Amino acid sequence: MKRPVKTHVTIYDVAQHAGVAISTVSRVLNGSPDVSDITRAKVEQAISDLKYHPNRTARSLAQQDVRSLAVALPSFTAPFQNELLKGIRSYLREIDHDLLICDLGSTNQEAALKKFLSRGAVRGLLLCGITVTDALISELSSGRSPCVLVGSRHPDFDSWTWDDRAGAHAAVNHLIKQGHKQIAMISSEEESLSQQERIQGYQEALAKAGIEPEAEWLVCGEPQYHGGYSEEDGQDAMNRILNDLPDVSAVFCSSDVQAIGALSALHAAGKSAPTDMAIVGYDDIKTSRFIGLSSVDQQIQAIGRAASECLFARVSGDSFTTDHQDHVIQPRLAVRRSSMTF
Repeated sequence: MKRPVKTHVTIYDVAQHAGVAISTVSRVLNGSPDVSDITRAKVEQAISDLKYHPNRTARSLAQQDVRSLAVALPSFTAPFQNELLKGIRSYLREIDHDLLICDLGSTNQEAALKKFLSRGAVRGLLLCGITVTDALISELSSGRSPCVLVGSRHPDFDSWTWDDRAGAHAAVNHLIKQGHKQIAMISSEEESLSQQERIQGYQEALAKAGIEPEAEWLVCGEPQYHGGYSEEDGQDAMNRILNDLPDVSAVFCSSDVQAIGALSALHAAGKSAPTDMAIVGYDDIKTSRFIGLSSVDQQIQAIGRAASECLFARVSGDSFTTDHQDHVIQPRLAVRRSSMTF
């Protein structure tokens, strides 16, 4: 019984349909004499059944000649993703590989990824900043190319994640040590695991210091760009804090871009940090180091590089272990003038 014809049939589908190795299909496509007549007939029949049309990219991939790796992420314009891509590119340049980017967008990310993968096999995939569901794991597991996760974790894949609860706890604990007792948090309405953990870390630090957090101290911006992680969201949230929470003296922001927007709103109101309001961000993007913004350093570029190196080791068969590695990074607080009273 013939399997249903699907769009974007790959060399892997042909191999599976014929019950042979990918290298055997490659030899048939390239006219190699090192294939028995019976096997050649099986492969040719599979090609006919599936209506497979070989192309240069597919052939190169089967021969392991493609010198590129792919990265899929919600955005490549936001500062966090920019920092991550810098780390990825720095390693790929060293190994003389190109970078393929799949922009998943902020909605229907699973559908966007499936569409990207359906266009043809990729040699290896870095999946960054997207929650992995059972359906998505099934899709990734059915592929023949290695995948490494950044920002999410699963036992079937190598992964890099951050201890966001510890990072938020360190940021808020610093503000408490500076003498602040009424501390607001600019968060996002996005229900991601990292956002939830940062809120938990914020609340736990306050509770440990004997401070009962008020519900209104947790503030979200209205514009909701990039899932709520934007300068506009931070600016809007800070305006709300200044208008509605006059006793708040410090703000922990769940991203640096929110903190930059918060600083802008603070300055527009004729106030400054840390004199009138101490501010701490999260991510420690490059801009933060230049403007004196205290921030939780996630070592983003280093993680992008390490994840790329791991993926290449998997692709090339040079990995030192068959077990998947679960890396949990401990963020470090970088204290600068936006929160430090000298």
